[in-house]
Amino acid sequence: MKKHKQTVLDFEIDKLTNSIENTFTGDSFSTDITLITSGDLKKVTKKNGWQFDWKFEFRRPERDVYKLTIVNNQVILQGLVSLEIKPDHVYMHLLESAPFNKGKTKIYSGVPGNLVAFACKLSFQRGQEGNVSFISKTQLIDHYIQSLGAIHIGRQRMVIATTAALKLINKYF
Repeated sequence: MKKHKQTVLDFEIDKLTNSIENTFTGDSFSTDITLITSGDLKKVTKKNGWQFDWKFEFRRPERDVYKLTIVNNQVILQGLVSLEIKPDHVYMHLLESAPFNKGKTKIYSGVPGNLVAFACKLSFQRGQEGNVSFISKTQLIDHYIQSLGAIHIGRQRMVIATTAALKLINKYF
């Protein structure tokens, strides 16, 4: 098995929306976040434009991979997040928008914010007061402080604490 090093996250919060928003029409769409299936993974490949090895994440027993979809359309994945439940927080290993939701020509905005809000919600559900941590690329630390209310706790480690988590959850859920 290939050894994977710890991944630094480099998602950008394009917009905090109430769900996800079509960038061309401005229409909002309600979303579902559910566990990914092995069948879903057939579409989530580097050949199809996905950046990360989601099959590796899926096979890790301590991690759960969740997919973001539009309500009543479970077939098209808008984004993915890999989460691990720690004793006092949720750790976010990976987060990625679908290839068609990246860059200047993206179809939907709000995908990363939606997935981060879900991680915060899961933390509350597990009795961890909304606390979520992740490792950030250095150049995005200030971006996460401003867009998510995250706290930089040293090196590249970021934490979303209770107050910021509540704001994100109230925005999306």
